Amino acid sequence: MTAATATRPTGRRSRVLTLPAVLRRCAVPLALLVLWQASVGLGWISTRSIPSPGQILAAFWDLTVSGELAVHLLVSLGRVSAGLAIGVSAGTVCALIAGLSRRGEDALDALLQMLRTLPHLALVPLFILWFGIGEAPKIALVALGTAFPIYLNLFAGIRTVDAKVVEAVSTLGLTRWELIAQVILPGALPAFLTGLRYALGVAWLSLVVGEQINASSGIGYLAMTAREFLRTDVIIVALIVYAILGLLADLTVRLIERSALVWRPAFIKE
Repeated sequence: MTAATATRPTGRRSRVLTLPAVLRRCAVPLALLVLWQASVGLGWISTRSIPSPGQILAAFWDLTVSGELAVHLLVSLGRVSAGLAIGVSAGTVCALIAGLSRRGEDALDALLQMLRTLPHLALVPLFILWFGIGEAPKIALVALGTAFPIYLNLFAGIRTVDAKVVEAVSTLGLTRWELIAQVILPGALPAFLTGLRYALGVAWLSLVVGEQINASSGIGYLAMTAREFLRTDVIIVALIVYAILGLLADLTVRLIERSALVWRPAFIKE
């Protein structure tokens, strides 16, 4: 028996085993949706409290066809992108200063650790006083929330690079900057990407709060407006959109991980 024929039955068996696993994963959510729809249809649950899945789907379709959802979605994406760019840049710079230098750590780490413990969502009134009621406080809220995950993870990544590898590469005659660029930063990249995944989640959470205060557009504004008209179906649509955006952002970082960390043994095995 050749190696190819020996592996063929195993591949078929894995595909057969994968399909029931997918069905098992979907069975419980589908059963809950059916139970939810039946409970609303039988009057066990008031539609003012929780609309049926069919009503939510209809609201989602209406918002999509009218273009209203796309308008608010683009505004939210712009705010998250701007805040995330500022937060990631600030967190990366602070992590490089503190992680690559003992003096930098002494100067920045204690201050950043104190600021990190502040609940940044509680700073909304202060941000409004500082930046007004325009776009600035919303973007600043996202930037502040995303800076600390990047800082903490990248700082830890830099400090946990294998000292033996650094010492061995130093014997090749590399300058300090070449050592940082070719050894330390690539070694800290997995920690940075982990921080980026966490930062994306914090970014959407910060945006939800920011858009519900003095906003005239965005997914959060859509949810707040729906609350005034008791449109719980639209509120749930907004929450679902937030969840989908967070999931897509996480998948994007995972794809970047697979491409940027292909040198790691764990990815080579896949």
